[in-house]
Amino acid sequence: MQAREQLRAAKQRRKGDRLVIACQERTYWLVNRPPPGVPSVLEQGPERGSCSARGMQMTKSFDFYRQEVACLRKALGRARVKSSVCLEAYFRFSSQRLPHDPIMTGCLPSNPWVTDDDAYWALNAPSVAVPTRLRVEQWALSFRELLEDPMGRAHFMGFLGTEFSAENLSFWEACEELRHGGQAQVPALLDAVYQQFLAPGAARWVNIDSRTTEQMLAGLGRPHRHVLDDAQLHIYMLMKKDSYPRFLKSDLYKDLLAEAVVPPETKRRVFPFTRKPRRSSPGPALLPASTSREPAGGDGEA
Repeated sequence: MQAREQLRAAKQRRKGDRLVIACQERTYWLVNRPPPGVPSVLEQGPERGSCSARGMQMTKSFDFYRQEVACLRKALGRARVKSSVCLEAYFRFSSQRLPHDPIMTGCLPSNPWVTDDDAYWALNAPSVAVPTRLRVEQWALSFRELLEDPMGRAHFMGFLGTEFSAENLSFWEACEELRHGGQAQVPALLDAVYQQFLAPGAARWVNIDSRTTEQMLAGLGRPHRHVLDDAQLHIYMLMKKDSYPRFLKSDLYKDLLAEAVVPPETKRRVFPFTRKPRRSSPGPALLPASTSREPAGGDGEA
């Protein structure tokens, strides 16, 4: 279509204009012609290009080939992961997070972006009385998911309080405030964090190894927002490997799962090709004992 329109426009031009355009194009290619010896894409095909490339490689020096052999030997000794292992890990990751994807499984009770019902936003607000079951289950996917949810972090803080280690999470939150706060407030925030958590005899002292403490003390002379990154990472890994697994096995987390809300599906799904949303209604384990026995009683009366 575009070529036909260009041909029609060229025919409608006057003879003098066509002559000027042709001269301009010939002049352009004369000026921008590749230098002698440089292969041109317009003048050679794939076969000639491969032959010229082989000819150019033969002109390289002995040092070039020695470096290339050393690089290839180093690449052969590099550890690699099989593609099957990577695909299995990716499949597990996708299957684990499929119920939490609102595009693939739908929003419960309905999609607020295409309907007038905003119950989804109300049920998943930063602070609610009772969280949804999918939200509580998402905390078990990774420690990062737990910390990024304000409500999950609040429940985790309560669990750490029962173990007398709530200062670890408080220190992590203070480091996050220091990292993302204003530049003018960095010296004051750094001094407050040091006096509260790291100074000898601090009220909420956290356990930091000696190497990290030395690096931190060396950086206090020139305060910046990344002075406590190593200490924050140390406390983060400590909570992830020690406190987080115990939180998932605790009665507090199990009670949250049992009391979590399972909203029923009220609207039709936007994408009909997707599967039915999981847990659109409470399972038998979440129903009261009287409700679970009602069908059996009704059959007996009938």
